[in-house]
Amino acid sequence: MGLLTDVLADAFTDTIKLVPFLLVTYLVMEYLERKTQDKSTDMLARVGRFGPLFGGAVGAVPQCGFSAAASSLYSGGVISLGSLIAVFLSTSDEMLPIFLSEKVPARTILGILAGKVAIGAVTGFAVDFAVRALHQYRKRIRPSHMHGKWENPKEDEKHIHDLCEQEHCGCEEGEGGIIKSAFVHTLHITLFIFAISAVITLIVETAGEDAIVRILSGKKILGTFLAGIIGLIPNCAASVTITQLYLQGLLGAGQMMAGLLVGAGVGLLVLFRTNRHLKENLCIAALLYACGVIWGLLIELLIIH
Repeated sequence: MGLLTDVLADAFTDTIKLVPFLLVTYLVMEYLERKTQDKSTDMLARVGRFGPLFGGAVGAVPQCGFSAAASSLYSGGVISLGSLIAVFLSTSDEMLPIFLSEKVPARTILGILAGKVAIGAVTGFAVDFAVRALHQYRKRIRPSHMHGKWENPKEDEKHIHDLCEQEHCGCEEGEGGIIKSAFVHTLHITLFIFAISAVITLIVETAGEDAIVRILSGKKILGTFLAGIIGLIPNCAASVTITQLYLQGLLGAGQMMAGLLVGAGVGLLVLFRTNRHLKENLCIAALLYACGVIWGLLIELLIIH
């Protein structure tokens, strides 16, 4: 009982000091999101084959509704698969607010964000190239049956902001303005951080920090695959968990990147709800996971020593 009390006390102390930073950050984020999200969405729908570049850049801005908007655009045939993957891979979700509240050096934050943008854009262009090549190949075999929606978008955009609200994102709250939304989002993330911090502290206290670090550092490949699985969880908890584990020194840079690259927030949920092709959705989720893990392994094994 004494250990549990100490764990909860430590988690509360570590969490409560983050609240002012989180609140200020979310106030700014809510303001920027309401001012820029519609423009970003419209631009993404108009940039054509440069969609992966634009999607990778804008996806890095912490707008939790943008991955959902990208899913809607893809489901309506407005953007390409590569553009969607670029947005998913670059989406920052809760990483940036936590990094800012923990006073992570600006150089580190900018490096991670730039890496996610570059990875998203490069992967998106590669996916679109592969899709076009496959389209041309199948067109030669069955020319009357191949008109992929990424090549011939004709459907109107579906407006699915209500789905984001159903997932308790908090970004589409109309009443109370940005202050209420920022308070609600701060409360949700604070509770997540407290719960995860308590679990991490309990594990560290019972197993020993050195033992945990030794296990994870000795299994870079397995840890990267596991981080990718955590990243697939379609809510804020995934990115909060991965970011906290990284800040605690329990995840390497490649493992952290794998989880954050895969973490698309509520984007996957919206995709499964707006796109009626279940098999296609499952393939997109598998592709997202594979891309995140591959890039994570490259970073873990080749770049970070």
